[in-house]
Amino acid sequence: MLYALLGEDAPGSLEKRLAARPAHLERLNKLLAEGRLVLAGPFPAIDSPDPGPAGFTGSLIVAEFASLAEAEAWFAVDPFVVAGVYVRTSVKPFRKAMP
Repeated sequence: MLYALLGEDAPGSLEKRLAARPAHLERLNKLLAEGRLVLAGPFPAIDSPDPGPAGFTGSLIVAEFASLAEAEAWFAVDPFVVAGVYVRTSVKPFRKAMP
């Protein structure tokens, strides 16, 4: 089943985000290679594809996992979670309707 993994950035966490990004992307690329990643990306803090020092307010990942528990366990050890980039996280079942 698909799950939406949402992370909300802690204020002032841009440096932590940038430092943890390579390891974060490595895990996402593994999901992609396994055919389980639907989409992933950050929410810019301003209306710009490159927010610069304004940074980001969080991220969304939509991926396939065997269960909610597996999705939560995977997200719990994400480098952004471990590094303290996210102040809050949530994992919800997701049903893709379109396209």
